[in-house]
Amino acid sequence: MPLVVVGISVVILLLLMTKLKLNGFAALLLVAVAVAIVRGIPLADIPDVLSDGIGGQIGDTMLTIGLGAMVGRVMGDSGAAQRIAGKLLDAFGPRWVQVAMVVTSMLIGVTMFYEVAFVIIVPIAFTLVRVTGAKLLWVGLPMSIALSTMHSFLPPHPGPTAVAATFHASVGLTLFYGLFIAIPAGALIALVWPRLPFVKRMDPAVPTGLVGEREFTDEEMPGLGWSLGVALFPVVLIAGAAVTELAVSSDSHFMHLIAFIGSAPIALLLTLLLAIWVFGPRIGRSLEEVGGSCASAAKAMAMILLVIGAGGAFKNVLVEGGISDYIKDVTHSWPISPLVLAWLIAVILRVALGSATVAVVTASGVVLPLVAGSGINPVLMVLAVSCGSIAFSHVNDPGFWLFKEYFNLSVVEAIKVRTTYTTVLAILGLGGVLALDGILGALNV
Repeated sequence: MPLVVVGISVVILLLLMTKLKLNGFAALLLVAVAVAIVRGIPLADIPDVLSDGIGGQIGDTMLTIGLGAMVGRVMGDSGAAQRIAGKLLDAFGPRWVQVAMVVTSMLIGVTMFYEVAFVIIVPIAFTLVRVTGAKLLWVGLPMSIALSTMHSFLPPHPGPTAVAATFHASVGLTLFYGLFIAIPAGALIALVWPRLPFVKRMDPAVPTGLVGEREFTDEEMPGLGWSLGVALFPVVLIAGAAVTELAVSSDSHFMHLIAFIGSAPIALLLTLLLAIWVFGPRIGRSLEEVGGSCASAAKAMAMILLVIGAGGAFKNVLVEGGISDYIKDVTHSWPISPLVLAWLIAVILRVALGSATVAVVTASGVVLPLVAGSGINPVLMVLAVSCGSIAFSHVNDPGFWLFKEYFNLSVVEAIKVRTTYTTVLAILGLGGVLALDGILGALNV
């Protein structure tokens, strides 16, 4: 049974990394090869399947994460991150630092991918940890939870947007209704999870190389305007492109230019060039110093990118091995509510395949025939599938490894924290969708 293969492979992966202390990159590749053999993928094709998985994953993430890490390190080494962190503390106070992180993350995360927003905001979280003396997870976990919620629940993120197109649902209404679920659910979990006893017992250190250790005086730090301007520059470019896309014909030459500038890699590349000047020659730092900051960030990211790429290889083996097709066949005729079925199929696919985007797109294809016949609001179907796609993030999810490495956790610790919070978010999301269904039904909307 394919799902048994998935379960056993995850257990073996955990044993390799926790008991034998095998490097995550090597462990993921070994398990991926074993699963490929068991699922009957021809031996001659396995290297290509692994390469395609690594290439697809790294192609999607390397530019984003690498450029984002460089921007973050340049800001950190110039004192810009400390300036923003200091102003957040002044505005909210040390007692409300978690609220500051949730508000900041939700505002930025509405339009930006999890990985992009993560690497932009995490230097500020690291700086707040150093300045306040708080634990890393106390400050960083609310940020990650808020970003996860925005990315998985709402368009214009790729999964919800693709599902909205499949169901012919309004992207605008999906975003509008989704905010009523995402904001309370994300804020609740973001503020509760760091307070849970099993999380409070964890005390990881900030990873070396991703943020400077120097503490700046007020005179040494760049101004708040420049610091915020650089931090928000990619947000403006990406969000501006998303908004413009809704209002302008996609066939226009102007839209092609906007889409180019607003793509995450180009937006971050332009941000890096801006950061190099703003936090380099403009304030008296040499280009050699700024280049050193970029090099330090690149070295620190090397193993993270390798592990994420190996996670992509594992995911691709599961897809090529027919796991998603098997789940579609098994669940197609289950006699339950279309909203619950859509959510459940997305959950199963997320557990088996790791990729939230693959999960939502596959689940939408399974439940699409139910939309017309059930009378369910297609916007609610989009939200049900999207909420299910965040559940049970674990070792076959590249975002899991980003979370684990940046927060310096062991595999078991990352599962305890991230797998649990993503699952509870998915359950709360389903509850919100069912509540919205009842409210809209009562209002005849």
